[in-house]
Amino acid sequence: MDTFARAILDWYENFGRKELPWQVDPSPYRVWISEIMLQQTQVATVIPYFTRFVKRFPDVECLAVASQDEVLHLWSGLGYYTRGRNLHRAAQMIRNDYGGAIPGDMKSLRALPGIGRSTAGAILALSLGKREPILDGNVRRVLTRYHAVEGWPGKAAVRKRLWTLADDHTPAADVDRYTQAIMDLGATVCTRRQPACERCPVKQDCRALAQGCPESYPESRPLQGRPIQATIMLVLINRSGHVLLERRPQQGIWAGMWGFPEITKAEDAGDWCRDNIGCDVESVTEQSAFRHTFSHYHLDITPVTVTVPTGSDRITEGANQIWYDRFDPQQIGLATPVQRLLAELGSIQDGRLQAADRNTDEMACV
Repeated sequence: MDTFARAILDWYENFGRKELPWQVDPSPYRVWISEIMLQQTQVATVIPYFTRFVKRFPDVECLAVASQDEVLHLWSGLGYYTRGRNLHRAAQMIRNDYGGAIPGDMKSLRALPGIGRSTAGAILALSLGKREPILDGNVRRVLTRYHAVEGWPGKAAVRKRLWTLADDHTPAADVDRYTQAIMDLGATVCTRRQPACERCPVKQDCRALAQGCPESYPESRPLQGRPIQATIMLVLINRSGHVLLERRPQQGIWAGMWGFPEITKAEDAGDWCRDNIGCDVESVTEQSAFRHTFSHYHLDITPVTVTVPTGSDRITEGANQIWYDRFDPQQIGLATPVQRLLAELGSIQDGRLQAADRNTDEMACV
């Protein structure tokens, strides 16, 4: 075992995290769920979602037989919803192709949707003790600084170099503890901003620290301006206070989730209602726009509140449109902006949202 791995393991004994929910019973299933949830999401955010998810779906079979709506409902608010859809699809494949047992080899795991090399390595190392390196964001940051690896890690050559280093340092023994230890080091000491270098167990040999610029590593993605897109969300409310929602297509943003109907500036809300639900509108009120930011573009959303008569629509309940009861809500997956607008809806008066002022420059990733 090299000195890097030994120092991190010694540090882990005294300072590592050992009571996270998925560590209590590190079965392949629980580790898999946690690793998918932890992709681009902080531990503190994941813990309550993980707890609720495994309580409702304690094993592969329970997850595989669930509806997509139920899975996405429990994922709502966690963001990056493709993860939830892939998790559901992978559970069905594991049930059908592996008898409900999560495969214990790298090739089979990587063939499942949503599982890449690092996630597969984490599942095998943490739950089965198999020697597989990982390279999540925390590990990448530790290795990049320790070795002062130049270049943006998204570049193929840099990524290849980091995988080689990750493999070189991964020990043959105690691989489960080492894997958790290096992730913990990146999460709690070698942080993105203001790393606590004085508490780092490998600070003596850290090249970035020796250069006096640990925060310069890893290099950031080359700057590119995010394009801006715009949409109008129709918040249709009937006299019972129910809100019209549509299921989104199975591809694209918020795939398979439920949201408000959307139109462009060139379209008219009244025309949409007559053409799609067969009724005239009683009032139309445009609300102030707000911004929802994805990893690759900004989406400017303008909510338009539309009141319509009760009982005059022609939608088919249970198909791709529903009247959503805000006071006794169905358990379905809702995109973050939809959750936000529903929460702000409050009481309805003259077709206006009775809500507190909104921050019009929200940063979110979904």
